Amino acid sequence: MRILILNGHPNPQSFNAALAQAYAEGAIASGASVQVLNLYELQFDPNLKYGYRQRTEWEPDLIKAWELMQWSEHMVWVHPVWWGGLPALLKGFIDRLFLPGKAFKYRPNSVWWDKLLAGKTARVITTLDQPGWYYRLRFGRPSVNQLKRSTLEFCGIKPVKVTYFSIIKTATETQRSEWLRKAAKMGQDKK
Repeated sequence: MRILILNGHPNPQSFNAALAQAYAEGAIASGASVQVLNLYELQFDPNLKYGYRQRTEWEPDLIKAWELMQWSEHMVWVHPVWWGGLPALLKGFIDRLFLPGKAFKYRPNSVWWDKLLAGKTARVITTLDQPGWYYRLRFGRPSVNQLKRSTLEFCGIKPVKVTYFSIIKTATETQRSEWLRKAAKMGQDKK
């Protein structure tokens, strides 16, 4: 299996980076072909300046990222939840890459669209400073709805599984070690 891991945390020293690495190590140990894309390493303007009215040409790092997304069979999106949503870096990455004609295609004179990334699967691994159940019940899990439903599934990627690691701010080293083991196991199982 070809797996692309996208780390959407802007800090290379983050626990999200450690989770992405643990998943990668587990997947590699099980024989998967793995590529890790740390968004903080990419050079691109995250602002979709003209919306869809005028094309903003992709920088070389976005071209490479798109090629890796096309190569992958399974994507793993790792990110923290900030103010209920995605970090700006990850949101800008999605805005710039998931374009009409690339990730989806509107049908003429129709409300329907073609899902150009069909055939791929994904997992979202997200960290929270509140329990996952509380995030879901109290707030409706907006970051998951945005990434899973409004982006990945909209473009044909399914199934999309979601894993929460929380509560990060109060986690002990023992808890964090267990979460890293769990991420590595998910990688081994290619889930």
